[in-house]
Amino acid sequence: MFLDSVTIEVRGGRGGSGAEAFRREKGVPRGGPSGGDGGRGGDVRLVADPGLTTLSDYRYKRHYRAERGMHGQGSNRTGRSGHDLDLRVPCGTIAVDDGSGEVLGELLEANEVLVIALGGRGGRGNARFTSPTRQAPRRWEPGGEGEERRVRLELKLLADVGLVGEPNAGKSTLLARVSHARPKIADYPFTTLTPNLGVVELPGFRSFVVADIPGIIEGAHEGKGLGHRFLRHIERTRALVILLPVDGRDPAETLAGLLDELGRYAAIYAPGLADLPYAVAFSKMDLRAPGDEPPAVEAPDAWGMYRVSAVAGEGLAELLEGCWRQLAASPAAAESPDREDP
Repeated sequence: MFLDSVTIEVRGGRGGSGAEAFRREKGVPRGGPSGGDGGRGGDVRLVADPGLTTLSDYRYKRHYRAERGMHGQGSNRTGRSGHDLDLRVPCGTIAVDDGSGEVLGELLEANEVLVIALGGRGGRGNARFTSPTRQAPRRWEPGGEGEERRVRLELKLLADVGLVGEPNAGKSTLLARVSHARPKIADYPFTTLTPNLGVVELPGFRSFVVADIPGIIEGAHEGKGLGHRFLRHIERTRALVILLPVDGRDPAETLAGLLDELGRYAAIYAPGLADLPYAVAFSKMDLRAPGDEPPAVEAPDAWGMYRVSAVAGEGLAELLEGCWRQLAASPAAAESPDREDP
């Protein structure tokens, strides 16, 4: 089951207490304090795992606590520190303090680590309190409590290109045709209920990731259809492809409605989404008679206009090469030293 938002409760391990002890050894007539320090409690950490694509592992278990530190011992022996508790999450996960709303951090790279709850410090043993005027202290400290908080985990998929369109626009069919992804495809609305990712491979060892999100309808900002919640998964894309099916309603009206819904979402949640470059692709061209032209659409801000048929395989090469050129020209591509020129 795909799950992209969950709240968990975490607590760092408690630190071990210091020890009160006195040594008795040959050659030391009066002995002395020898209580060791307690061990530090373990941290609760998030670790980015590229093999995961959902937060469903945390659907039923919501409470996590790291191991506590061991108590100090005699002969100045320090207690063992508690083991850190690693919670593996998909790349693209954001951790937010559910109480204050503070963003604790985000995990974008594989094996990246984020500490979300610190372990408690270890208490000092009585050997630490020795002074010229106090030769045999009996004072020691208990271990500190670990940090405790409610953390909201939100997943935003990492993709280069996002496919946007109304239900039954042909997004899933297009993704299945250009990549090895196998999303559910059917002839009824809202077939896609969860986002899907696919890797597009082009000649010359070039590749990029495409995200297919559930369809958007007019009034999505008011909760109609599946609402806006899945738009978070295209926030990190660098380009959008808006699909307009030639067998649907007026394409110009459809495009205006989709851009309006994107703008409403961007105004509240992700201002950068409104500035993403987009292309327009007329989909399902196989349904039109040969020679018929698609309806005219005014889209002066679009970086490309394409006519594609995922079923017949027409126009896909031009669309994918256009996406590659757009990605290569984006600022993120310019900063990447290992990206090849198209």
